[in-house]
Amino acid sequence: MEEAEKGEIFKMNTKPSSMKEAEKGEVFERNTKLRLDNDPKATEEAASLFTDDIILEILSRLPARSVHRFKCISDPANRKKLPQTLVGFLYFTTDDSGHHHHFASVSGGAPLFDPCLPYLQPDKYKDMTQVDTCNGLLLYRGSNNKLVACNWAKDDFRFVVCNPVTGRWVELPPSPQSPENRSSCIAGLAFDPAVSSHFYVLQFEQTIQGSYITAVNIYSSRTRAWTRRDSGMVEKVAPFYLTRCVFVGGMMYLMGIHKGIDEEHVLVGVDMEVKVWKIIRVLHSSRVGTLGTSQGCLHFAIASQDQLNKELVSEIELWCLKDRDSTELVLKHTASIDKLMSTTELGYRVAEIHPNCDTIFLGSYGGETLVAYDMRHQKVGCILNLETNITQWHRFLPYVPLCSESLADADGQ
Repeated sequence: MEEAEKGEIFKMNTKPSSMKEAEKGEVFERNTKLRLDNDPKATEEAASLFTDDIILEILSRLPARSVHRFKCISDPANRKKLPQTLVGFLYFTTDDSGHHHHFASVSGGAPLFDPCLPYLQPDKYKDMTQVDTCNGLLLYRGSNNKLVACNWAKDDFRFVVCNPVTGRWVELPPSPQSPENRSSCIAGLAFDPAVSSHFYVLQFEQTIQGSYITAVNIYSSRTRAWTRRDSGMVEKVAPFYLTRCVFVGGMMYLMGIHKGIDEEHVLVGVDMEVKVWKIIRVLHSSRVGTLGTSQGCLHFAIASQDQLNKELVSEIELWCLKDRDSTELVLKHTASIDKLMSTTELGYRVAEIHPNCDTIFLGSYGGETLVAYDMRHQKVGCILNLETNITQWHRFLPYVPLCSESLADADGQ
């Protein structure tokens, strides 16, 4: 009984204390709210408690459309802290009237912008072609002729660079004309907002009929001019037809065929001054590959063909560059997609590589879906539905929004 009585006495003595603490808390909250509402200086003092790191943490959880309104992200140091996340893929379909632009969202929601980009001088060009994307900027080719053959040297066209989230854009001056026996149908965009607001466009020139690279035209937004430089390559490499260009680590990479004895598949890298070239040998050089950048490193997905149907992919290997200065690829993951094919009864090919993780995107034959496949955990992720009137295979350009108003040399809206 004595212990029970002590317990009752303890409850009686502590309950009022707890109630007093609660009452103090409520009073503190009421007083604080009244003080903040009635005293602007107190509000400023409270706001000063939010450090840049706390603000950036809050902004990183907001949608890209909302984040780009905040001026603090114009600082490159702050932009570097904000995580850049893949929101979807740009792609286009083709019919007799030209190219039609689309956007496939990884979340299934509405796109951040109109993929047709109606503000890009709609009355000036009859056709706009998607060329490349890099860290939030897009590269387009505007022309008054339909793209029948890939010989830009014979066509009246202009490159246009834009930030679709902010609507800012710049039309580049005409690129240098290639000699009569040369063609130039491959170009890439180089841009790193953590380093500078300036960008480069590299246009590769080659001899006609798929022969080796002979020169590179470089546009710099800093100088607002093109320069043409001979390649100076000792090894002769012919770029793949409409190969995707990838910019990472200060180098522009593309896929090509080494014009040697065996004509093996290789990856080619070049710096922005066309002074440094890099040739990367690819294992299983006869297989189909997909070039991309992920987690700040060059990645290459190699697909092996199904033994019964040579057009279908059965196994995929994901490789990455050993380090920034290396010419060696290191194997990261190997995965079989036999189970996926047996479940969906569809054939697939590698379309793209996720920029933030070891996930690849598989495009179905027939062009109706884009499937995310986690190479590390060997499982299927999201499935993106595409326009059903895709008549031929097109590239998918991964899009990561850039939430900054800054676009060097922008003369648009």
